[in-house]
Amino acid sequence: MPAKGESEVIVEMRPIGGVVRVAAIDVATGTEVVVMGPASASPQSLEQLAVAKLRRRLAKDSGG
Repeated sequence: MPAKGESEVIVEMRPIGGVVRVAAIDVATGTEVVVMGPASASPQSLEQLAVAKLRRRLAKDSGG
């Protein structure tokens, strides 16, 4: 469940060889960001990285 003031985020992880492609999509705006990380990294850390990048993109897009 999203924190107060945050919209829902969909996270997709797709392994590609020795890396994982992680896409984070803001449901309210449809904004998507992608990060790549090593397959040895924890899924939680990759998800946190992708969501943080998405939050920065949304703040930038809203002028904040």
